[in-house]
Amino acid sequence: MGTLFTESQKFNLPDADIVYYPQLFDQEEADSLFSHLKKSIAWQQDDIKVFGKVYPQPRLTALYAANEKPYGYANIVMQPKLFSKELLRIKTKVEEHSPVTFTTCLLNLYRDGQDSNGWHADDEKELGKNPIIASVTFGQERWFHLRYKKDKAIKQKILLQHGSLLLMAGTTQHFWQHQIPKTAKKIGERINLTFRVIT
Repeated sequence: MGTLFTESQKFNLPDADIVYYPQLFDQEEADSLFSHLKKSIAWQQDDIKVFGKVYPQPRLTALYAANEKPYGYANIVMQPKLFSKELLRIKTKVEEHSPVTFTTCLLNLYRDGQDSNGWHADDEKELGKNPIIASVTFGQERWFHLRYKKDKAIKQKILLQHGSLLLMAGTTQHFWQHQIPKTAKKIGERINLTFRVIT
């Protein structure tokens, strides 16, 4: 499997606790997991309501968990399927860098550069106070934008690479929003797994 690249980058941002691990999974393992998840996950496309208008969410999603707790955001309520062997393997590796045991994973499939995720915070009430969110990327690297709610001029961009882990903890979700913007470039597919705790 090659050597594990564990060097991490911590971001010095106000009211945030964000650490990036560029290569949690080596190339071979990341390639294999991308291919497996693309084929095996029960992807769906939900409608979302934004400013009174309903349209198809600009990406595919799926919810998996260790329990039967649903997860709701943007007027969508998702019912989980049970973690697969591969998802448990990814979760175990992520938890080596996290102080919590994750119960739930929301997966996103970005099919091309027009698939995106608008400005938001992962601050739904079922996530509790100061949630820890672990975001794993397989496939196409994409820019992850952050902006500070108190002063939107304070921003950060992180290039989320194939096999990487981004860990957001502390008060990050209270004070920061994030997005994956569209890009006009011709790019490939990205699978993103966001682990969280819902009890």
